[in-house]
Order: sequence, then C-alpha cells, then structure tokens
Amino acid sequence: DAAKQYSDVELKAVEPTNDINQQISAVESLIQAKVNVLVILPNDGEQLNQVARQAMDAGIPVVNVDRVFPDKLSYRAWIGGDNYGMGVAAGHFIGKTLKDKGVSNPVILEIQGIATLPLTQDRSKGFADALKTYGFTVTAQQDAKFTVESGTQVASNLLQAHKKIDAIWNHDDDQGIGVMAAIKEAGRDEFFMVGGAGSANAMRDIQADSGVLKATVTYPATMAGSAIKIARLIAQGKGMSDLLEQEVPQSIT
Repeated sequence: DAAKQYSDVELKAVEPTNDINQQISAVESLIQAKVNVLVILPNDGEQLNQVARQAMDAGIPVVNVDRVFPDKLSYRAWIGGDNYGMGVAAGHFIGKTLKDKGVSNPVILEIQGIATLPLTQDRSKGFADALKTYGFTVTAQQDAKFTVESGTQVASNLLQAHKKIDAIWNHDDDQGIGVMAAIKEAGRDEFFMVGGAGSANAMRDIQADSGVLKATVTYPATMAGSAIKIARLIAQGKGMSDLLEQEVPQSIT
C-alpha cells in the first residue's frame, strides 16, 4: 500500500517463506538484479547478516525491518517495534490484574517466540522488569518458535507441568492459535492469558470474551509501510522533512 502511493517506486516483492536458505537466495537474486534499495525483514537477523552485508558492500542500501542484523555495517537504517516496551506492557497488565484480584505468589508462565532472537530477549526482559514492580516473577518460560505446531506442543507441556496457573503471556498471536488449541484440549480456564502482536484473530477472541485470552500487546504492522517510505528517501538521497537532521537516521523504534 505504501509503495502504491508513489509513481516513482517500483516494488519487487519476494516471499521466500521462513526458510533461511530461500531468504538468502532471494536477497542474492535482488543484489544481482541491481535494485536501488533493499527492504528486508529476516526470519533471523544473525543468519541473514552476511548476505545483507553483501548488498551494502555492493552499494545497495538495506532497510532492516524488525529483526535486527547484529552487524551495523549490514544495514543503512533499522526500523522496528519496541520489544522491551511490549514486554513491559504485558507485565503491567498481568501484574496489575493479579494485584487487583489479591493473588499472592502467582504462577505466571511465559511462552516466547524464538529464544535466541534479540527481540525475544528484549520482550522477556521488559516482562520480568515490569512484573518485578509488583513483586512477581516468571514461574516457567519456554519458547515456541513462532509456529502453531510448537505453540500447541509447548502449551501442552506447560499445562501438564503446572496443575494451577494464574496467568500466561504468549509472545506471538500466530503461535497463539496453537497455544489456545492446547488450552481448549486440556479443558483449562482457571487462568487468563495475554497475547502478543495484535493479530486479527486475537482481537476477535478478546472481543468475544469467550475464553482465557483477555488482552494482546499491539506491535506496529505499519513499520513495513514506513520502511518502504524510508527506502525511497534513502534511494533518492533525501532526509525526513519533520526532523532537523538532513538525512535518514540509522535507527527508528
């Protein structure tokens, strides 16, 4: 939608799924096509770091979306969500809800995405820091790798391991489909759950108020569109008109 706003932008979209090797070869093909600028949301920043660096070395600026490349020479600009803030928001919602209910020593479970990603670690840190302000800590934590299948498996394991649960924070609403399936299968409803990323499905579940999901932490889908606008400015040697600086900044959260 953002690209369509500009007659001077030709958007070449590739969709190599979550397969790392397919993502790498897709970037390599765009480097060979000598595109003016690349917008990349990698499945894992570390694993795509090298090919992004190849693009930069070939003189193609890279706009890195969401999952950051560890090497700053691999991108011209980064735009992403506030992952630490996302964890804080979930922690405050859960902490305040439990305090208001008068629950002491609650059992709080955390279902992460991909544990090795910096964004996951930021979310977990924000969550733990916010819970600490209420005197609470995470009882158990496991990662579900952002997939529905893993969501089902991890949630099943956690539900079996904990006979009584007060609250769950699930980092990602897509894997949350699997988490919710496991909860329904187990017939458990003594706890409440908070999601992550604000998917349409999660929003509908919260509105219906027919299950354990009571809230989700929004994650701005708009950043992908903003990345296109930033890419255009970089390719045309322009800055951002509302800032005093004359060029696009390196990092936008």
